Amino acid sequence: MTNKTKITVVGSGYVGMSIAVLLSQYNDVVVLDVDPERVERVNDKKSTVADVEIEAFLAKKELSLSATLDKKAAYKDASFVVVATPTNYDPDTNCFDTSSVDNVVSDALEINEDAIVVIKSTIPVGHTKLLQEKYATDHVIFSPEFLREGQALKDNLYPSRIIVGSKLEAGRTFASLLVEGAEKKDIKTLFIPSTEAEAVKLFANTYLAMRVSFFNELDSYALAHDLDAESIINGICLDERIREGYNNPSFGYGGYCLPKDTKQLLANYDQVPQTLIQAIVSSNTVRKDFIAKEILKLKPTTVGLYRLVMKEGSDNFRSSAILGIMKRIKAKAVEVIVYEPGIDSSDFFGSTVIKDLGDFKKMCDVIIANRMADCLRDVDSKCFTRDLFGDN
Repeated sequence: MTNKTKITVVGSGYVGMSIAVLLSQYNDVVVLDVDPERVERVNDKKSTVADVEIEAFLAKKELSLSATLDKKAAYKDASFVVVATPTNYDPDTNCFDTSSVDNVVSDALEINEDAIVVIKSTIPVGHTKLLQEKYATDHVIFSPEFLREGQALKDNLYPSRIIVGSKLEAGRTFASLLVEGAEKKDIKTLFIPSTEAEAVKLFANTYLAMRVSFFNELDSYALAHDLDAESIINGICLDERIREGYNNPSFGYGGYCLPKDTKQLLANYDQVPQTLIQAIVSSNTVRKDFIAKEILKLKPTTVGLYRLVMKEGSDNFRSSAILGIMKRIKAKAVEVIVYEPGIDSSDFFGSTVIKDLGDFKKMCDVIIANRMADCLRDVDSKCFTRDLFGDN
């Protein structure tokens, strides 16, 4: 029986949990986190994020998975340290805050200089190279993730591709561990320099944001001219070069990745002529302005926000597009109430959180929903949504 590879995954959000579960099928995986509650959940075989596949694997699979607060114990003897900590966009510095990633790299190499540190967090183009130069090592590599909220493990089990930003043999070994844990066969795997791998991540997400923005602006045009947006979109997407997917209008792109990644890519263009990347970022603001004005045209007294989460199956409402709509409506002194089962508090940014869905429906003149739900069908006449196709 071969010895299992010891892998430490730092961070237990969507990226960290999904890759930890994937790799713990055949390797000894330790999750390192600073949150005692999250550590306890992992050790109790419970997920820290809303993801059906992760929850099922933890409940039913034999996994070699544990969690700890002790970084020395986590890093010691680890062959790979996978960094999955958050890198939020900081508008003051016009750049990702990479401090959590930088601290992990520093600590991991200090405690275990033989470990290969694999950055999964999204970072600016060129950041891995800077870390390699700072620590005079090639043991820091970048491997982008391409995951959807609520389907993170599924996207690891059936990846569109695996990209490793390294030409080291250890990079190939890490890719083989990802392939081993996946259920999909014949996965396209690409080994490229770290800087190019970082660019793949940012450009891929910006392309998706561009597509979302395109169909949102199409929908704005249709609304303004009283046209059937669904018919137009269906006709366009029959073109084999365009096809379906990411074509369902929304209140704007949001969530963990697209807002911050598009802004970071724009910042990376500071010395390069461009207009499109700026337009993608600006379009998201314009769409929210337009949607808010359309809602205010209805002259509501009380507007209800049905769910703050970005999409079905997710527990995340950070940077959710509907929050931008909420802000704009409240600025016009219209009362806003919220129905979001994921909130324990009775107040959300000065708006009352209604726990009972029936009461919520009765209290609203207009209910806005980024994504429509069957439970709103009985008050369909009150609902404002641009969800044409019933998917995320």
